[in-house]
Amino acid sequence: MPARFLIPRQQYLASGIHIGMKQKTKDMKEFIYKVRPDGLAVLNLRKLDERIRTAAKFLARAQKILVVSRKSVAQDVIKKFSDIIGARAVLGRFMPGTLTNPSYREFFEADVIFIADPLVDYQALREAVKARVPIVAICDTFNETRDIDLIIPANNKGKKALGTLFWLLAREVLKERKTIKSDKEFEYKIEDFAKE
Repeated sequence: MPARFLIPRQQYLASGIHIGMKQKTKDMKEFIYKVRPDGLAVLNLRKLDERIRTAAKFLARAQKILVVSRKSVAQDVIKKFSDIIGARAVLGRFMPGTLTNPSYREFFEADVIFIADPLVDYQALREAVKARVPIVAICDTFNETRDIDLIIPANNKGKKALGTLFWLLAREVLKERKTIKSDKEFEYKIEDFAKE
């Protein structure tokens, strides 16, 4: 019997977390469940759920996590996530030297970098590769995945999708760290992440 999803399937579907784009890269082919008649790719929920679990385990072991997004739709979500798990957030422009120049005043020696969109956050991706920092990234169907160590296949454009993803990740990271024992102890709601 397959493992249960982290949240009910309907809740995943309602968030739009599985909705990809018409553009698809060969890198993301393995995560696509089907292509609708209108050409829109739909991501595989089971693989998405598995990757959230894997990412939570990986992030829970890291001490210094840097979460990055230039996208305005993701910034409130990332700020909330970072506050909850004790990560550092870079919202807006990622300044060159953040990971590679120790004399830069905002220099951060990260154990892992978490990128909301590798296409938009390419500066952070490039620096993480140079600094040899492991990269976790949310990849939609159009993203290239070269240099990404852990791909989370999900809609990285929608506020509700991102809110759901980061809410789940925050909860699972805290459970992995034994900060909370169960889902019921997690005091936040998806709405806290995906405010309209």
